[in-house]
Amino acid sequence: MKPTAPIAYVLSQFPTVSHTFLLREVRELRAMGVDLRVSSIRSPDRALPQLTGEEREEADGAFYVKEAGGVRILMWLAEEFSRSTARFLGGLLYAISLSRGTPERLPNYLFYFAEAVAIGHWMRVNRLTHLHTHFASTVALLIAKIFPVTYSMTIHGSDEFIDPYGFHLPQKIRAARFVFGISQYGRSQLMRFSDPSDWSKILVTRLGIDSAIFSPQARASHAIFEVICVGRLVPVKGYPILIEACAKLVKAGRALLLRIVGDGPDRPNLQRRVDELNLSSSVIFHGALDRARLLQIYPTIDLFALASFAEGVPVVLMEAMAMEIPCIATRVTGVPELVRNEIDGLLVTPSGVDELAEAIARMMDDTDLRERLGKAGRQRILENYDIHTNIQALAQYFAEHLGS
Repeated sequence: MKPTAPIAYVLSQFPTVSHTFLLREVRELRAMGVDLRVSSIRSPDRALPQLTGEEREEADGAFYVKEAGGVRILMWLAEEFSRSTARFLGGLLYAISLSRGTPERLPNYLFYFAEAVAIGHWMRVNRLTHLHTHFASTVALLIAKIFPVTYSMTIHGSDEFIDPYGFHLPQKIRAARFVFGISQYGRSQLMRFSDPSDWSKILVTRLGIDSAIFSPQARASHAIFEVICVGRLVPVKGYPILIEACAKLVKAGRALLLRIVGDGPDRPNLQRRVDELNLSSSVIFHGALDRARLLQIYPTIDLFALASFAEGVPVVLMEAMAMEIPCIATRVTGVPELVRNEIDGLLVTPSGVDELAEAIARMMDDTDLRERLGKAGRQRILENYDIHTNIQALAQYFAEHLGS
């Protein structure tokens, strides 16, 4: 594989507990010889002493826009204005146009513009001519308008597909050198909201996990059937559906414990609903956990359940499958590409409390089913969602299209 020119990775926040796959992607690409320089708009989601060794190492080498401070960013704005006034003003006008003249949107786009200039300045100083982004595509689009650089992006979904025109998806695809979706479903939506002349540069690059780290473990014996769900506590994850389904089973006399790992704005509402259903002894809110702490919990788990209304392709589901934990998920967006119903896990209809409760009960009652689906789930990950294989393909693509 021929070496690539150095690539700027532009991320919205790095590292974070909820996006550990980005840490893995960056480090795997570096291990494969790709020269990456990371810029993050926001600082890590935890204080430095709380980061893992790998996270601290990455944080030490990253450029953080908001840590630079207003005075320094104003200096960079002035410098780039004097260096290339026409491109600077063109980028500013373009940012304003993206706000569609809406007063409440304009401040956000002016901030995007300032962030774009800061990162573009950092790229110019470091002689970086291509950037790849996850979750910062508006800033990336503006950087390419202001500076003589190219960009590519990975679009995860499903949030980007809620308001694709407000998200400027057609413009971003048109301006990008190439675009990755993380599933065929994601690629189909990128094609849906772009001109057919751009379809050839829309590709699929699967996410993946390290199956050596997430490997089968002996299950601890216990009397209560334990169910886990991992993810941010936000409406799209459908936690009320999962809580209601578990409440039905507990009311029917089932011995069940639901562990919810993650944090977010919905936590007070979910806690209130648990209290209303008298489930406080059957539901544990663990908050956000890092990988090491999560791996300590997994040996007690009998079932992973995901009640989401929409998803990209959940990495947490891959991790559970790799550990041979049987999984139930909703048949939404990219999930059926990961979990094939009755083969690698069970798929249920989103919003269906009764159907989800029945699927959980079926898993509780059928040890052979859990074992069969658990083993098949791990095999599915080994064959299609291995991080080393999938990032090797990504590195190869970078090498072929961004060679030095």
